[in-house]
Amino acid sequence: MAEGVVARATAVAILDGVLGEGRMLSDFSGGDLAPADRARALRLAETVLRHLEPADKLLDKHLRKSPPLTVRNTLRLALVERAQGAPAHGVVNAAVEITRQGGKRTAHLAGLVNAVLRALPDPITLDTQKLPRWLRQPLVHTYGRDITTAIEAVQAQEPPLDLTLRPGFPHPEGELLPTGSLRLRSPGQLSNLPGYAEGGWWVQDAAAALPAQLLQPQPGERILDLCAAPGGKTLQLAAAGADVTALDISAPRLARLEANLARTGLTATLVTADALHWQPDTLFDAILLDAPCSATGTIRRHPDLPFVKDGSELPSLTTQQTQLLDRALTWLKPGGRLVFSTCSLLPEEGEAQLAAALARHPTLSVECPDLPGIDPSWRTPEGALRLRPDYWADTGGMDGFFLARLLKPA
Repeated sequence: MAEGVVARATAVAILDGVLGEGRMLSDFSGGDLAPADRARALRLAETVLRHLEPADKLLDKHLRKSPPLTVRNTLRLALVERAQGAPAHGVVNAAVEITRQGGKRTAHLAGLVNAVLRALPDPITLDTQKLPRWLRQPLVHTYGRDITTAIEAVQAQEPPLDLTLRPGFPHPEGELLPTGSLRLRSPGQLSNLPGYAEGGWWVQDAAAALPAQLLQPQPGERILDLCAAPGGKTLQLAAAGADVTALDISAPRLARLEANLARTGLTATLVTADALHWQPDTLFDAILLDAPCSATGTIRRHPDLPFVKDGSELPSLTTQQTQLLDRALTWLKPGGRLVFSTCSLLPEEGEAQLAAALARHPTLSVECPDLPGIDPSWRTPEGALRLRPDYWADTGGMDGFFLARLLKPA
């Protein structure tokens, strides 16, 4: 294929996997692609997913009937690239070549692709993409239409990259956020940035860095990081001098944590196990439970989520969260503290979980210590924290999280 077509053709194949087979973007391995082509293909696919609904509205004005998925994804990619300012000539030629080389299923539609793309207006402007009904409806009910629209506006943008910094280590130049994270706009190759080799930082959304901060780990404390992978929170706890046990059910994801521990020179005990069946030898001073959830707060970084999920998994997830929370509390010393967090915008996985936990365990209390950069409006009446993507919208937003710190009576 001609230069520039390989990454685009791969992006179309990724979109076919997400939209046709329900595969996650994280399932894409890249095969034999050069790293630059792999990165570009993923970036292109993510961009299309952030603008899919408005792109289809515009395309449908020029299509008498819906073409095969691969051809539609080729058109979607070309249209979104045009809307992002890519030169029309290169975009159209690449789309036509991808269609011609797609075999019997698509080659005969190369003329259609060419005609549709040349009929599009110039410049192309796309409306903000709305969330699918299964998610938008409960968000509107919970937060109102204006806030939901503001969340969608943030999710339509490519997010910046946040780093958690270790004091005294080199790090890149960037925007220091109120909570202490460093925000980068165009980071480039991460391994080339100052402080990478020295283990001076790791990639972690600013919101994802707050659960470990809320736990306030102390040197020498025995702390359990439940559902630990990919490991940013483990690194935070270890960097604070805690004796950390990091447990996760996924061995491949723990391998990534092991690599980051090696790079940073930090230590933790890694355990591959199902937390619902594992049993520790001794009790812990503190526990961080970042529970499995719908991940609806992370769509700005994972734009495939609205297309591969439909909300049907929510009942089993909330049941699992309840079981994990109750089990974790039995491993906590008297007077110990537990932070429960989910990267979800849905109250079933946050506010409702906290209310139910307090009803089941009436001796628990909720603590909300002062943390740097925490806006008072983020606090809930119960003393938890509710984070939303539209917070810090003018600088790129943040992931949506619910966080609650629970104190076990002495």
